[in-house]
Amino acid sequence: MLLAVRYGSWVWSRQQFLEFLVRTAPLGGRNVERGLVTTFRVLGPGRAGRSLMAALDAVGGYRSLGAWGRDRSPVGAAHGVDILFIATPDDVVAEVAAAVRPVASTVVVHLSGSLGLDVLAGHARRGSLHPLVPLPTPAVGAERLRSGITLTVAGDPMTRTVAEALGGNVVEVADADRAAYHAAAVIAANHLVALMGQVERVAATAGLPLDAFAGLMRAATDDALVLGPRQALTGPAARGDWETVERHRAAIAGMPAPRTELAGYDAMVAMARRLSLDTAEEWEPSAVTGPAAGAGLGTRAEQVA
Repeated sequence: MLLAVRYGSWVWSRQQFLEFLVRTAPLGGRNVERGLVTTFRVLGPGRAGRSLMAALDAVGGYRSLGAWGRDRSPVGAAHGVDILFIATPDDVVAEVAAAVRPVASTVVVHLSGSLGLDVLAGHARRGSLHPLVPLPTPAVGAERLRSGITLTVAGDPMTRTVAEALGGNVVEVADADRAAYHAAAVIAANHLVALMGQVERVAATAGLPLDAFAGLMRAATDDALVLGPRQALTGPAARGDWETVERHRAAIAGMPAPRTELAGYDAMVAMARRLSLDTAEEWEPSAVTGPAAGAGLGTRAEQVA
């Protein structure tokens, strides 16, 4: 019985559920599995899924068999591929994974940072791959995925193979640490962007655009990464300068939705104060509401000013 026929650099292969061509050597990059191209499929053709497809295509050694969306049943998605990536929103990963008919040889991998491997229960080979970088568009995302960023992995060794093929800094995160890991990622990206939104709103009251503060934000971020957050911290909260903090609060109180804006500002004053004192003890933002309230912390602040 004829099982395979070679056509130039390609092999035509008949399998039970799929007929496809597998190139024996990639045009660029390197082979990763037994000298053959690793095939994969994506469930969820959104920004993350399409970014990963483009990135793996660019590194070579991988071939996409397409991305399936909501208009197609996921039941047979694991058939005929080495890896099935589930790139759906976190709240439906378990539902989608449960709908996929298991294939013993196929590795099912989700791209969620917050979820563990338990959401892929029922699949013999499972893993997680999460890039610590925003993926705003497939084109930009594909470049960022190959730029040496950190990729966290868990589960099947094939997941690490994929991360290493992308050229990333590969870190394993256990299921028990997922919540803390993802919280840190959300603070580093989502909350930082939200904070920039407040910078934009407060600056607008003084007639300044956000980009006027771009150099300051980049330099502060660079300093924190090079020196460490505590050594890089400056400003009135670190010095215990409550008069300046009160002037800030008075200006912010005159903005639209002042309670929300003040809550954001006070929260960051508390975080700056906690960092400057290098202590885990609780410190209430209400301590900045007057000189008398802040006086108790002023003496300690002089020691780190």
